[in-house]
Amino acid sequence: MILNSAAKTKDDMKYTKGLMRLIEFSFAFLLLILFTPIFLITAICIRVESKGPIFFKQTRGGYKGKHFIIYKFRTMYHDIEKESEDRAVLPSDARVTKVGNILRKTSIDELPQILNILLGDMSFVGPRPTLASQTDNYNDYQKLRLEVKPGVTGLAQISGRNELTWDEKIKIDIDYIKRKSIRLDLYILLQTFYRVIKAEGVYRNPPQ
Repeated sequence: MILNSAAKTKDDMKYTKGLMRLIEFSFAFLLLILFTPIFLITAICIRVESKGPIFFKQTRGGYKGKHFIIYKFRTMYHDIEKESEDRAVLPSDARVTKVGNILRKTSIDELPQILNILLGDMSFVGPRPTLASQTDNYNDYQKLRLEVKPGVTGLAQISGRNELTWDEKIKIDIDYIKRKSIRLDLYILLQTFYRVIKAEGVYRNPPQ
């Protein structure tokens, strides 16, 4: 009887997970269609202003530490971006193009991550994916933030974003995983929309 109950619970979890994945995929596909004009206009603006690819691609650490390629619109001059991709971006950063500055302030640069959701590497909500070189060297505590798929937005994003320290982000992300629920995810999405409009925490505060 206990075994049957455990098997049923496991099947229910698989069903719920599969259903959520279907809903997420369908919504991401719809958004991709709706945002196609923005994608095209952004791509043209990037190419007109500076040489280089339209998309910025980078290896990140995802669920259980699995590596994947994240997609963003390129916001920096291409040659400089390749040389300093692990450096924090500050206000009035010379590496950022004029178009790139607008994309960052409006968070439009993050839109290509819809592709990552369709591919199954990311979710709408979860800890922001960091460099693979970082996740590969996480300690046991930090690895807890890899127990869910990374997200386009997350609790740390609405709690200060780039204004937070690394340790603060880790703590908030792990707290999110412990309290993860549909209600919390909806709250995070609504707060993200509000903060995008206000352009909060786009750049890291310069050292005092």
